[in-house]
Amino acid sequence: MRILFTHIKGLVGAYEQAPAYLAGADMNAFSVLDDAWLAVEDGRIADFGRMADFEGIADWSGLQVVNCEGRFVLPSWVDSHTHLVYAADRASEFLDRLNGLSYQTIAQRGGGILNSAERLQSMSEDALYAAARERLERALNDGIGALEIKTGYGLTVQAELKMLRVIGRLKREAPIPIKATLLGLHAVPSGMTAAEWTAQAIEELLPQAAGSVDYIDAFCEQGYFGLEETEAWLAAGAAAGIPAKVHVNQFNAFGGVELCAKWSARSVDHLEELNEADIPALQSTLNRPEGPMFPVALPGCSHFLSIPYTPGRELIDAGLPLVLATDHNPGSAPSGSMRLAVQLAIVKMRLRPLEAIAAATLNAAAAMDVSGEVGAIAPGYRANLLLTRPMDDLIEIGYRFGEDPVERVFMNGVELPH
Repeated sequence: MRILFTHIKGLVGAYEQAPAYLAGADMNAFSVLDDAWLAVEDGRIADFGRMADFEGIADWSGLQVVNCEGRFVLPSWVDSHTHLVYAADRASEFLDRLNGLSYQTIAQRGGGILNSAERLQSMSEDALYAAARERLERALNDGIGALEIKTGYGLTVQAELKMLRVIGRLKREAPIPIKATLLGLHAVPSGMTAAEWTAQAIEELLPQAAGSVDYIDAFCEQGYFGLEETEAWLAAGAAAGIPAKVHVNQFNAFGGVELCAKWSARSVDHLEELNEADIPALQSTLNRPEGPMFPVALPGCSHFLSIPYTPGRELIDAGLPLVLATDHNPGSAPSGSMRLAVQLAIVKMRLRPLEAIAAATLNAAAAMDVSGEVGAIAPGYRANLLLTRPMDDLIEIGYRFGEDPVERVFMNGVELPH
């Protein structure tokens, strides 16, 4: 299959050799090539350039031509933080919140993660897979060209391993890169302490899961897992050679970011709250040989829980490589829309359009170690592409919030329903 996109108003994220990520002011310099063309062959980016320099096509056989006049072409979204595998939604808890109960209060009453765990434990593996596969199809059709999926709703060794098997099936069958994260420390199982579950996760769960996970994760938060438990978990992961992507600072900031920097975490996710030590801790990782520790903002969660938004403007102005993700889960962010995450980041976090796009594509790919495959438009990359509706400027993505800016979606050079 060969495709030629012509008369592209702006080809976004196009590089002969794409950078691994962009940080600080460079995020607003994410490449845009005006009046461009783009060639795709066998599901990969073949070449691109300006229409003024286009030399034509010698062989038109089997070539699909897409006239993109007035439209932008972007790399597909990359969602580096999801909880895509779960048993059922928690709409009844949403009603409780509308009636005045907080997320924390609902959790203390046996709702929240414990509710999701109880349902998942009783659900068959095939049914769990079928539900997750349906959500994955929606993500593909919405233009997500790579994503990470966490466990965490098992809260027993066997249920966590069941989740990993489901994620493994999705990884094998999906047409996009998927990464698996063992969120071993998500909530404290009923009848146990945080220390007891941490010990069991380290001694029993991690050894059985190690061969099938790309990352480990923990919910480092008051009432869940503190610094001591989180550090023990990160140390165990490091000993097994597994990097970490950690939930920190969702409701309280008490040293989690510094701890994650100490243990060379790949990313720190949430960051709705910051203390004075957090930005310096993030900056201290910028020159690591393995790359920086990425700050990941989850604006859909902030919107749904009515909690503060991650100070994305402040993080970018501090020279950091911000990432955007959905946090798709049944409790605090029941939307898998990267479009919504990008629009909220522009409207609520004061990101400029190119900053938000870079955070949701190039930087997100780096945060889940799929740079070179997705996140940019460069020769050899997957042809995972978004074709926008006609628009005068990229600012319309944020300005027309609630509207979908994407008209057509291509994954590996194949157009999907949208």
